[in-house]
Amino acid sequence: MATAIEFNHVSKLYRLGLVSTGTFREDIKRWWITSVRHKEDPYLTIGETNDRGTKGESQFVWALRDIDFKVEQGDVVGIIGKNGAGKSTLLKLLSRITSPTTGDIRARGRIASLLEVGTGFHPEMTGRENIYLNGAILGMTKAEITRKIDEIIDFSGCERYIDTPVKRYSSGMRVRLGFAVAAHLDPDILVVDEVLAVGDAEFQKKAIGKMQDVSRGDGRTVLFVSHNMASVRALCKNGVLLENGKVKCTGNMDQVIEAYISDADLTERHTTWAINENLPACITKVEVLVDGKRDDQMIDMTDRIKIGIEYYAKEDLKGTNLSFSLFKEGAWIFMTWDIDQSPELFQHRQKGFHRTELYLPDTLKPGIYDTRVAIGRPNKGGIDIKESPLQFEIQNVMTYGAEKSFIRPGLLNFKIKWEDSII
Repeated sequence: MATAIEFNHVSKLYRLGLVSTGTFREDIKRWWITSVRHKEDPYLTIGETNDRGTKGESQFVWALRDIDFKVEQGDVVGIIGKNGAGKSTLLKLLSRITSPTTGDIRARGRIASLLEVGTGFHPEMTGRENIYLNGAILGMTKAEITRKIDEIIDFSGCERYIDTPVKRYSSGMRVRLGFAVAAHLDPDILVVDEVLAVGDAEFQKKAIGKMQDVSRGDGRTVLFVSHNMASVRALCKNGVLLENGKVKCTGNMDQVIEAYISDADLTERHTTWAINENLPACITKVEVLVDGKRDDQMIDMTDRIKIGIEYYAKEDLKGTNLSFSLFKEGAWIFMTWDIDQSPELFQHRQKGFHRTELYLPDTLKPGIYDTRVAIGRPNKGGIDIKESPLQFEIQNVMTYGAEKSFIRPGLLNFKIKWEDSII
């Protein structure tokens, strides 16, 4: 099998704050060393590891350091890791949005990238016009785009609004149209970042199916970044785990996911975010609470587990829902919406700070669980989505032998009532 993508000891160095050495003298010195004497940039030796959770001493950070792996043609590779691990930077280097500081990248064939919502779309142009614009940027001729435009519009599900300016599209509609263009313009390599999280569940399933068709049927290569382990497991055969800008492990997707989950900090049971004033609503806190226990005490499968979610509405909202999803080992256990129990929230959600709580079912078995929290508009897209905001572990530490033995195969642990009678 031919190699489609090859990263050869690739590194990317960023400076925090101002872009320069800080003084004119040092700028001249750096230029003389690199451009005239053709020696290594001395500033490449002073960068720190990209650990966003710690305060460093240097202004220089290695977003990526010594990335070295290959992707075979027709392979679907999932790139996973915590926020700030370097996943998006890796894809931007591959897409030639920016260039590596050291090392080189070899890619064989045309690359189509979908890295951010509405990338390459002109807000004043219609959806149809933007299809031609995006296609031209990707190197397609007008005749090639015309042959596929009906198929692209149909897949996007935006036919009714295709001649409406894109500035009037929801974020979900822009994702639909952007993905439809990228996937149908016959790229040799399709690069997809976390943007599919904005689309609704129906479109996510449709998009994953399309990526499977592109890779399996047409033999094209796909690089897929996501925090949704269920989607990654369903789509990808092989994976790459990034940690602080370095490759921690590569190989079979199941093994890479296991390495990612096993490395999670399961003692931290809450995550907070600052208010995002650019959004009409945003999630500010997610936490796991256990009745009668402190955060540093282990969670038992007999415990009553509660999820606390706090969010801020910048304005009065209508037609929105708050959702919570639970995953285990990449499998999607369930999703619940707050409007299922309180439909009046769909009609009116007041401006201000909110807190909502929900109890998890008592059927959960021991293991490591992942979460997803979102506030959005059903079938229109998300407003604020927190992929994998926290993980927690349920253990089986019960002391009673009869109760402890009650663990059966399967995802959930039910006590089913059986009745027997003579007929």
